[in-house]
Amino acid sequence: MELSNQQRDALAEVFNIATARTAAALSHLSGQRVILDVPELAVHPIDELAATLSAVIQGDIVTVHQIFNGSVAGDALLLLGYDAAVTLTDVITNENVPSKHLNASAREVLMEVGNILLNACMGIFGDLLQVRVSFAVPRLHLDDLTALLHSLTIGQDELQYALVVLTTFRLRDSELNGYLVIVLGVASLEHLLQATEQLG
Repeated sequence: MELSNQQRDALAEVFNIATARTAAALSHLSGQRVILDVPELAVHPIDELAATLSAVIQGDIVTVHQIFNGSVAGDALLLLGYDAAVTLTDVITNENVPSKHLNASAREVLMEVGNILLNACMGIFGDLLQVRVSFAVPRLHLDDLTALLHSLTIGQDELQYALVVLTTFRLRDSELNGYLVIVLGVASLEHLLQATEQLG
């Protein structure tokens, strides 16, 4: 499914607002300035998601995964490469000695980052687009891309699309790429696009 320029611009505006809210929350949490950019946004059929993401993320990935329901329903995920996830938690917790692993406290920080970002995005859908959604408790997973995608596609009867948003975390001396992936059935995606078009 190709997005029209109007749809792309409207969705980009929605995610810009959401990432601005997230950046403000993370800046408060970490005590330092955090900026999140949304440079790229695209919609892919779910069966093309592996090729799309494997081109930009290799090795183990860390995901914060949240299921949502309502007039728009699906799965929302924040994806980070393992090294990026470690660096992000180090910077947010002001660790002076770089870590090499995600310990229990680092995982809690990542859960909080993912929770803030995913709730900001879903909250914008609710506030701006008048789309009602409710959230499940977010979960953190450490896996490879194949296992993650397998878990998303099992048991889904409806043709699904993935809205993939590249977001760049800029904080201290670091610039890290993360991917926000929102997996939606056809009906939910159409509902979301119709709502964004009404913004204009």
